[in-house]
Amino acid sequence: MKGADAILPVEKLLEQLPETYSVQDREFVIRAYNVAKEAHHEQKRHSGEPYITHCIAVASILAELNVPRDVIVAGLLHDTVEDTDVTLADIRRDFGEPVKNLVDGVTKLLQLPRVSRGDQHAESDSAAEEAPAAPAAFGRKEDMASEALRKTFLAMGEDVRVVLIKLADRLHNMRTLGHMPEHKRKRIAQQTLDIFAPLANRLGIWQLKWELEDLAFRYVNPEKYKEIAEQLDGKRPDREAQMEAIKTNLSKLLEKNNITAEISGRPKHIYSIYKKMTKKDKPFDMVRDVRAVRLIVPDVISCYAALGVIHTTWRPLRDEFDDYIAAPKDNFYQSLHTAVMYDDKRPLEVQIRTREMHMNAEYGIAAHWLYKEGSKQQANKNYEQRVNTLRSMMEWRSEVNDATEFVESMQSDVFQDRVYIFTPRGDIIDLPANSTPIDFAYQVHTDIGHRCRGARINGKLVPLYHELKTGDQVEILTTKRGGPSRDWLNPNLGLVKTSRARAKIKNWFKKQQDEQNLAQGRTVIEREIQRLGLKDQNYDDLARQLGYKTHNDFFIDLGRGDLALTKVIRELAESDENQEILNRIGGPLPDATSTNAIEVVGLKGMLSNMAKCCNPMPGDQIVGYITRGRGATIHRQDCPNILNTEDRERLLQVGWGHMERTYPVPIKIRAYDRQGLTSDITTLLNGEGVNILDINVGVNKSLAELKLIVEVKNITHLSRILTRIENLPNVLEAVRTNPG
Repeated sequence: MKGADAILPVEKLLEQLPETYSVQDREFVIRAYNVAKEAHHEQKRHSGEPYITHCIAVASILAELNVPRDVIVAGLLHDTVEDTDVTLADIRRDFGEPVKNLVDGVTKLLQLPRVSRGDQHAESDSAAEEAPAAPAAFGRKEDMASEALRKTFLAMGEDVRVVLIKLADRLHNMRTLGHMPEHKRKRIAQQTLDIFAPLANRLGIWQLKWELEDLAFRYVNPEKYKEIAEQLDGKRPDREAQMEAIKTNLSKLLEKNNITAEISGRPKHIYSIYKKMTKKDKPFDMVRDVRAVRLIVPDVISCYAALGVIHTTWRPLRDEFDDYIAAPKDNFYQSLHTAVMYDDKRPLEVQIRTREMHMNAEYGIAAHWLYKEGSKQQANKNYEQRVNTLRSMMEWRSEVNDATEFVESMQSDVFQDRVYIFTPRGDIIDLPANSTPIDFAYQVHTDIGHRCRGARINGKLVPLYHELKTGDQVEILTTKRGGPSRDWLNPNLGLVKTSRARAKIKNWFKKQQDEQNLAQGRTVIEREIQRLGLKDQNYDDLARQLGYKTHNDFFIDLGRGDLALTKVIRELAESDENQEILNRIGGPLPDATSTNAIEVVGLKGMLSNMAKCCNPMPGDQIVGYITRGRGATIHRQDCPNILNTEDRERLLQVGWGHMERTYPVPIKIRAYDRQGLTSDITTLLNGEGVNILDINVGVNKSLAELKLIVEVKNITHLSRILTRIENLPNVLEAVRTNPG
């Protein structure tokens, strides 16, 4: 792939077309170019370039993948139906049904509200976030972006060529991202790192993956990107001289052993270096793949012969050998990886593969079109196998309608690495990494999942939240009757990781009587509100905010697990003017105290402090009380001291401002006393990053009562830690202490 794009004339595109294209194919491409040029003739990109340059660049990227003619033509026309007066009927008439279907597939990925066409199309899937009038169903930026991504994944299940066009579109937009406003650059880049680069990796297209990663990393973490890039450039002359010497030495060694090999230095990609530095907590100089070579040999036997020669010449490094030929990666990648201590006592990483393996590693699923006619039958077989694997990973997709949940499911079930688990009979079960025994049980059989009550791994009992590793032998312990627990759907407990298992569990609860779910849902939310010390809620208003017509529908979905309790708590906090802090859930929040934590209506900048009598926290309804010499003291509205005060003229209307601090909250824990109880609680809180300000423990006979003051970030954070505490052995309840 080319790292930068000048204006690409159609002649340049024609030069890049595969040699197998006939004269008629090339004329077909020129005709598509002329239609796209005329359709987009008045449109410009943010860079000021004619919009047609984007269409040519997308087609050029696709040409490098050697895709069929119709895909190139669809790449040229991919924005015409969305952005111009050209219709699908026009495309069918002029270019045929296959091209029309591809353009239609790409267009369906983009059918969300759009900003002006001058927005350079760099957010064809998330530009909708800036639209002035979004449909009610996609009222939030995150929801609209997730819906666009959901459509991308669904399209992948129908025709992978549509997704290739989408990836080429995203790659060119990333190459020209510097022309976008800074706030958009970072958001688009992060989305590329989270979604599109892993998608290219799942399709096995290394050429797209590495460039998407490096371009995105440049905007997500510009300081670290610049630091690594400068270190690479600064040492380039010495490193190039070293690599030439290493390649010469290797070439002579292999030739001496009658092994033919094409030797090259492996490309140094900045994001992969950064990930290795972060994972191994090592500085730049200690990252092994800064010095790496790749050997391309004629056949599989030569792969292992070359490996043997290298391992007998230099000492292999422990835990640095992987045989992806005998056991390919789940995206069908094959290669031998090893690292040895070279003559200069510094590590050298080596990859060994055949030409066919190299083609598959670079082009992935697109390698299907690179094979010569003689190998076409095997290429078709490999292509169908890849597509079927993707579809099987996504077999739950029709059961998930919530866009955000769908995207999260793709990230957990499809983009993650896989683990391979053995049943007691020796059958192999393929699961996403970090799966649990419950995930395994549902993968074996739905009924076994429903009746799962425990698990043995390699003969030893383990908790149900235990994460499985490749090679584990798992035996599921079941009960004769019964069903799953609602706790399995609680993300705070980590009992279920895969979307397949979650979908099966939800379907089980859907089959239960609505009356039971309604009662259960009401109990769950009432108990949570009481536990968090919140005021009584208007459930009809809350239901409408969550998109339900009545509170009964809301209770039923909550009771059967279709609605996550964490989402409800988030909505409750948002209704209390805490949107800013809630938008940042999922990332680390600064611990520094903000001097602007409270916004006093009409008296901005007034000194304020938190009342110790009721300890207000974000999400509470609050009121200010003017205190002589100390500014405003912030109380909860239901604080007894406020309710009983006679100086009503001293009360101020206040609201939560931008919160970048933690808040002391008193909580009470009741449990049956046991050895290590306090230690388990403090360890859990420490693991959650929660600071304990005060702790008192009292024991009456066998019942222990612990009173703590802990620092939490918000109500959602408080809900999570109370849930985790209540799931410790012997704990009866964990609640926030009410004032008064």
